[in-house]
Amino acid sequence: MAGFGVANERLRALEELEREIGASLQSAGSVILELSKEKPAERHLERQAAQFGAAVAKVEAELSAQIRYLTQVATGQPHEGSSYAARKSCQLALNRLDYARRRLAELARACELMLE
Repeated sequence: MAGFGVANERLRALEELEREIGASLQSAGSVILELSKEKPAERHLERQAAQFGAAVAKVEAELSAQIRYLTQVATGQPHEGSSYAARKSCQLALNRLDYARRRLAELARACELMLE
């Protein structure tokens, strides 16, 4: 059950990231709207631009953290709550078994041909 806690925490982080992206887009929209005015309010413009920069930095940091996490999980390193490594090992074993069956069938055919 610990895996669900980690997954829920990751989902909450992604939801927060989504909100942060929305906030950064709103800040960018405010900057563009202010710039479109004949006499933009410099103070408002600077504040919105600073908010946009902070939001982008936060989004970048969180996305990097999420990518690092996913890279760890996908490389087969032990991870609490992940079954990726076990599934990968199982799939590789099935592939090896299939290969061995094919090679044995080829060998059996070759033996039959030699006996004829």
